[in-house]
Amino acid sequence: MPNLVGKDVGEASRALRSKGLILRVADRVYSDVPINQVIRQTPPPGMLMKVSQQAHVVLSLGQRELQIPPLEGNSLRASRIELLRAGLQVGEVSSVNLPEIATDTVLEQNPKPGKGAATPRVDMLVSAGQKEKSYVMPYFIGLNETEVEHRLDVATLHRKINYVSAPQWPHGTVIDQTPLAGTRIGASTEVDLTIAN
Repeated sequence: MPNLVGKDVGEASRALRSKGLILRVADRVYSDVPINQVIRQTPPPGMLMKVSQQAHVVLSLGQRELQIPPLEGNSLRASRIELLRAGLQVGEVSSVNLPEIATDTVLEQNPKPGKGAATPRVDMLVSAGQKEKSYVMPYFIGLNETEVEHRLDVATLHRKINYVSAPQWPHGTVIDQTPLAGTRIGASTEVDLTIAN
């Protein structure tokens, strides 16, 4: 069995006929290989075959002409739906903080809209909106509830307070906290405080 991969269908057929074998086209698929070129073959090259046996090949249809829709300015959700409708895939999605542009708005796409893309994957750059303020969580354990509440108010952080009976601690003392001290937190993080009652 000769190696047919990369040969034009006519050339592959002649190579098989010279050895008394018959070419059968099993399938045709889109690929980067030029049209009517052999992509795969069965049986593999070098295999011994009887005269008049068939060799099955898969031929290239050439590159598929993909129609890439314009996504820039759309929301990420609408863009995903648009790509699925067009039989395309969402590629890599990157984001950048731009306070003046709504969150999840598509800023750029690759490939650009139009015909002739070689890949069905479309990468997008989206706005992440305004960057959230972040803080490093302070160590509150052992501090008085009033002082801790004041510090959280200044930072405009939400809190959830749990009161527990802990006679070994002075009344109104913070005895546990989540997140732990030293953790980086966003402005929307809720701080859990456990306070001795």
